[in-house]
Amino acid sequence: MSPDWRSRYNLAVEAARKGGEFARQIYDATFHDRNMDVIAKADNSPVTAADRGAEQLIRGLVAKHFPADGFLGEEFGDQPGTSGFRWIIDPIDGTKSFVRHVPIWATLVGLEFNGEQIGGAVYIPVFRQMYRALRGDGAYLDDCRIRVSDVTELSDAILCYSSINWFTRNGRRDTFLDLYEKTGRQRGYGDFYGFVLVAQGSVDLMVEHGVNPWDVAATKAIVEEAGGMFTDWDGTDTIHRPDVLATNGNLHAETLGILRT
Repeated sequence: MSPDWRSRYNLAVEAARKGGEFARQIYDATFHDRNMDVIAKADNSPVTAADRGAEQLIRGLVAKHFPADGFLGEEFGDQPGTSGFRWIIDPIDGTKSFVRHVPIWATLVGLEFNGEQIGGAVYIPVFRQMYRALRGDGAYLDDCRIRVSDVTELSDAILCYSSINWFTRNGRRDTFLDLYEKTGRQRGYGDFYGFVLVAQGSVDLMVEHGVNPWDVAATKAIVEEAGGMFTDWDGTDTIHRPDVLATNGNLHAETLGILRT
């Protein structure tokens, strides 16, 4: 294992935890009065002081240790580096849940080297849970090794997704419903959560349309190190498409065949 990878991975875990705990303080402080300062971005998605403060904290921590590394973050954009490493940050994945005090939101830190996702950390502050993975080292929930399920039939599978509205907006509602009807059970465990549930074998596939690189860079590494597969709907290994599919691997080809239609 490259010491450069390992040292950055260890910092990614630390940074995700610290960024998430920063955001949790605001989440907890506004729980009763619901007085959270929310601003609508250009795409009408919400942003809070917690989003911005958490990303600034993570960037500052990383820059202190690895000043030549680059960044891509939801709130502060792209900052090129010279080392080949790039940190892909979503300070609060699930901001709409965060604002409404739904506890399923997380801080995501993905680690990229020469354009490939090599590691990721997903910290769920309300649950105090850390999902993490480094290429070649396996995937973990805290200190417990996790692995995808062994389900082989779509009719036995549990499907996750965020919202049917995303498929409708992109003209893929009927495609999604076709897949929906072929699976055994469906649950709207959206955002990062569906992906980590695939990684730990609790569900069998997660399908999305409308994501950005910072939404999936960390979870891609975790799903793959847990033995699963992560691609776009064409089967391409990428985080730079809005359409993504994560599965236990056994169901990937069949699911892609449905999504391509």
